[in-house]
Amino acid sequence: MMKDNRLLFDKYKSKIFSADKAAKLIRNGDVVGVSGFTKAGDSKAVLPAFAERAGEENLQITLITGASLGYNTDGALATNHALAKRMPFQADSTLRKEINAGNILYIDQHLSETAEQLHNGDLPKINIAIVEAIGVTEEGYLIPTTSVGNSATFLAMADRIIIEINEAVPLEFNGVHDIKLQKKSPNREILEVTSCETRVGDTYIKLDPNKVEAIVYTNKPDAPARIADPDKKTISIAKHLMQFFEKEVEEGKLTKSLLPLQAGIGKIANAVLAGFLNSPFEDLKMYSEVLQDSTFQLIDAGKMNFASASSITVSEECYANFIKNFKNYKDKIVLRPQNISNSAEVIRRLGIIAINTAIEFDIYGNVNSTHLTGTRMMNGIGGSGDFARNAHLSIFVCPSISKEGRISHVVPMVSHTDHTEHDVDILVTDQGLADLRNLAPRERAQKIIDNCVHPAYKEQMQSYFDRAKLKQGHTPHILQEAFSWHTSLDEEGTMQLQTKAESLVSKKDFSFS
Repeated sequence: MMKDNRLLFDKYKSKIFSADKAAKLIRNGDVVGVSGFTKAGDSKAVLPAFAERAGEENLQITLITGASLGYNTDGALATNHALAKRMPFQADSTLRKEINAGNILYIDQHLSETAEQLHNGDLPKINIAIVEAIGVTEEGYLIPTTSVGNSATFLAMADRIIIEINEAVPLEFNGVHDIKLQKKSPNREILEVTSCETRVGDTYIKLDPNKVEAIVYTNKPDAPARIADPDKKTISIAKHLMQFFEKEVEEGKLTKSLLPLQAGIGKIANAVLAGFLNSPFEDLKMYSEVLQDSTFQLIDAGKMNFASASSITVSEECYANFIKNFKNYKDKIVLRPQNISNSAEVIRRLGIIAINTAIEFDIYGNVNSTHLTGTRMMNGIGGSGDFARNAHLSIFVCPSISKEGRISHVVPMVSHTDHTEHDVDILVTDQGLADLRNLAPRERAQKIIDNCVHPAYKEQMQSYFDRAKLKQGHTPHILQEAFSWHTSLDEEGTMQLQTKAESLVSKKDFSFS
């Protein structure tokens, strides 16, 4: 009876396969589009089965997703040498190692761009799509689970389709999605999303039933997010940010409901959002990529009344509460394709306040979100660039130091640039906040040194800037020294140039993670 409630299209019933049988439909060299966005709504049966098969048969695919996959799927694919190329985002340590070793080609891409490039023919054609669903309508259309991501585009563009019906997600979830496929330029329509609550599409994804080759049943929840409790640093970052927003309200630039919020994923962003719980702000809304634990905490506390995103990625405890009390949340959330959740048009129209996490930033406001010491990929740019370039306020946060002070996250020049100074308004560390609006480069540098640099590095940074100014230039730098902090970290294990001899550690002992 349960399967009949979820599979309402009779022609699919003869195509019910095991995961292993469905995995055999994936061919060597295929370009595979798979649902999944930050662990949510991903393939939990067919893609893992293919990873095992690839280890035995020497097969490789190009894998395109919405964002990162859950559990160890990316890691299993990497271990079994199943990936020739991967895009547009990942967060798996095993896959990361293979990417940095040069064994897997990785395309780090703005999350809004993948669907656009597929529609424009700038990426290889999708041979087969694997998409998770809570069920199938009487017309054969797919109802997504906890993410939308690029699923609608994959289903529209793929030659062949495998649907995974996940019985772990309640049927009541039907209705939270807002699916719309854009036309190809130059015939694209206006996206009439005029508020976070606005719906412009369907609650299901249309597809050609003749493309469906297999239906696979699963019963497995999304891999839970790992959420760390706020610590001294993240609490301090949140405090500085709340004080900034209070000042903006006092000056009449914002109201107590601010503007719609966007926040990147991870413990720092989640902790910063949690800072709104004890703030004077109310009637908050969110227009973001991912709904995290803090989103639902704010809804429960009556601080937030609506949230739009592309996926739900929460801890096990939060997910259990979400499912148990789903009726209380259903009219307060919506999930959209990521080329709509990350649309420049909508971000600018709604006036988003974007809060994203940096690996490091420099004294002029350039931000590195992706590469450790300029060469080693961490996860990827994700959607931070989509929001940073188009937001009403573009905010980046990170701790001032890490690894017992051996690493400063504020540096003379970033070792890799993801977001230029032109797209960055506010920088925040546990030391303080630098409002860079209306400041020239020399003013920006002093503001960042005064407010964001840790005391252990402030004298060292001031010395660099003072000496750089003697060389003149609109954006003063000493090119021979610009990366000296990174060089010192690589060679001596610390960025503290004056105390290198006292702080020698093995190169293997440090990382930005």
